[in-house]
Amino acid sequence: MMKSWISCLVHNQQGKTALAYQTSDEALRIAEESGDIYSKANAFWAHGYSCHNKGFLQEAEEYLVKAVGLFERISLLGASPSAHGVLGDVYFEMGEYQKSRDYCDKAVSLFERAGYGRDSINLNKILSARANVLSGEGSIDLEPLYEYADQNRLKFHDGRMAHYIGEILLNIDDQHMNEAEDWIKKAIEADTRYGMMGFLGRDHALYAELLKRKGDLPEAEENLNKAIEILKECGADGWVKKYQEALAEM
Repeated sequence: MMKSWISCLVHNQQGKTALAYQTSDEALRIAEESGDIYSKANAFWAHGYSCHNKGFLQEAEEYLVKAVGLFERISLLGASPSAHGVLGDVYFEMGEYQKSRDYCDKAVSLFERAGYGRDSINLNKILSARANVLSGEGSIDLEPLYEYADQNRLKFHDGRMAHYIGEILLNIDDQHMNEAEDWIKKAIEADTRYGMMGFLGRDHALYAELLKRKGDLPEAEENLNKAIEILKECGADGWVKKYQEALAEM
């Protein structure tokens, strides 16, 4: 349990992705040897989260699906809402937007049932809205999303909320490009301030995408190189490969 939570709440948050992966892998081995279902549920969750931050999406899906199944089997809320939310993010990156929205909505429901995590509830509502925009289904009311970011009390959510709102604005239509840029810059500022290096790398990659759409290829290339450099330092191999391929295409 200690290794699972140190991986999730310390190493992954600091962008020490390689160390987080190693630690959650050790937790998983110990849990599987013990056969204890409680330990296994949390270890699957922790390792799935590490795989996500590594950019190993297929592996992340595998471990997180096992985690949510075990959490449900033993009727344990615990980390189950967070596991559902990360699984929603994994499916988003895979382009499975309906699944992404379903898991984010389930995360909201589980947090509400547990009676805690107001800021995490709001984060998952933003994630659900992002999946909705990319799926092309329905309209989005942006005002509540801005309020969620404004009311957030968890510093490590600041950058993520700003990033996801920026991504929504970037994809909702061509009329919100300047607002999207403002929110992405907020994400970069927040993740720099709080040392959220794994998220900071993905912020720069998102900014590169915006700049590419604006036709500013030199700046886009510079930000993509910055994303790759940061994520290499984190040990986020899968994300590095993805953005190197995007850079080659650019």
